[in-house]
Amino acid sequence: MYLTECLNSSHNKETFSCGKEILDNYLIKQATQDVKRKLSACFVIADNPIKGIKGYYTLSNSSISLDSIPNVIREKLPKSYVNIPLTLIGRLAVDKIYQGQGIGKIILVDALKRCHELSKQIGSFAVIVDPLDKDAELFYLKFGFIKLPDSGKMFLTMKTIVQLFK
Repeated sequence: MYLTECLNSSHNKETFSCGKEILDNYLIKQATQDVKRKLSACFVIADNPIKGIKGYYTLSNSSISLDSIPNVIREKLPKSYVNIPLTLIGRLAVDKIYQGQGIGKIILVDALKRCHELSKQIGSFAVIVDPLDKDAELFYLKFGFIKLPDSGKMFLTMKTIVQLFK
């Protein structure tokens, strides 16, 4: 069971404010269109009954060059793959009102669970994120994400994620 639901017209996006303008603007102005265009899926934790949004994340398919993966992991992958399929958590944010209450952890775990379930149906070797800033990077490090050399991106393999849900 997931704690989030798909973003829909009943959610009040206008009041969302996480303190990062790029993340606020995305949810308020662009997320609905991206969902309609199948560019990403957006999941929210709603504050019922007003349907305000406590936090949200987006998912989409992605890939990364085999050469971008650390050697210790790359050695175990077939050399015939030029790119490795991944799931991208493109955005993850918590409204200021709810920050410091563990909502970020809850929605990250929800996202990882969803990614793991999806990986049973479509190839996805890992989950990848591109942290917005140092605070976001530290957040993902706490959950075992590995920094990719030369990119600023971070990832967590499905093999590691599956251990979280045993």
